[in-house]
Amino acid sequence: MMQMPTRRRFIRISAAAAGLGLLSAGRSVRAEVAPTVWRGTMLGAVATLEIHAEDRSRAERLIAVACAEARRLEQLFSLYLKDSALVELNRTGILVDPAAEMVDLLSASQHYSGLTGGLFDVTVQPLWELYASHFAQEDADPAGPAAAAIQAALARVGSDRITVGRDRVVMPRGTTVTLNGIAQGYVTDKVVDLLRAHGVSHSLVDMGEARAIGARPDGRPWEVGIADPDVSGQTKAVLPIVDRAVSTSGNYGFSFDPRAQFNHLFDPRTGGCAHRYRSVTTVSRSATAADALSTAFSFMPEEKIRSLLPRVDIDRVHLIDDAGQSTELAA
Repeated sequence: MMQMPTRRRFIRISAAAAGLGLLSAGRSVRAEVAPTVWRGTMLGAVATLEIHAEDRSRAERLIAVACAEARRLEQLFSLYLKDSALVELNRTGILVDPAAEMVDLLSASQHYSGLTGGLFDVTVQPLWELYASHFAQEDADPAGPAAAAIQAALARVGSDRITVGRDRVVMPRGTTVTLNGIAQGYVTDKVVDLLRAHGVSHSLVDMGEARAIGARPDGRPWEVGIADPDVSGQTKAVLPIVDRAVSTSGNYGFSFDPRAQFNHLFDPRTGGCAHRYRSVTTVSRSATAADALSTAFSFMPEEKIRSLLPRVDIDRVHLIDDAGQSTELAA
């Protein structure tokens, strides 16, 4: 079965030596100290946690705590785990006594839907299912699903179809949710909160998008690269960040068809796919906001994005168009 793609490929907690001084009882940490590393999968993506610290056992304990928290949240938000809360919601249309984090994330999703005029919408999963089913056929029409089929899927789309309360979450039969456009950012924020609670003041949490804790230990900004959409493994630009999150949405990350005409970024208004930009990168204090709004901005002209920046928690937006030209907008 085809799985839902994700823009996020891994999570890395990467702290330069002195940045984790509190992990070693306040002593300075030598740059040559080998990092403590964990690798695995999280939310359907390759995951890596890396911490530099002299006290390896304390670093390992912190990694274990961070992994446990990420796993707990994955059990809520994953489309891949058969017993996740999200899978149950999609199957039954109801969650009774939902986890506080599920309520918070669905409420945040509806908030960003309102801010963007519905362009961020977690209920676009019926469109994914339609396109996946269409292109799984051996004789699939290269023009994509029929207009009538798209309209039928759109009839099941709309964040306002979800009723979110502390006691229950309810939505009509036929509505299905994907949190892939926001959950990774939310989990990143939660991991950052955990690290701060353990005294970490200089680190970088990376889940495909990144969120920095402070600056580097030497005072310099962290540097986060924006991938070149057309050259695998190459960097198009480098963003310096301090205490900020970065998220990128790109239509190049996954295609349903060999000609790459249909991708995983769906317009909730039309049922079509994103083609306005090759990639959209957002910088924010919140990885959750950066995550959600990089998706929504994929469907907006520059003028509309610029007009929204004073109202949303986004500092900068980096756009790459079809010609490979870059534009940066600032709040």
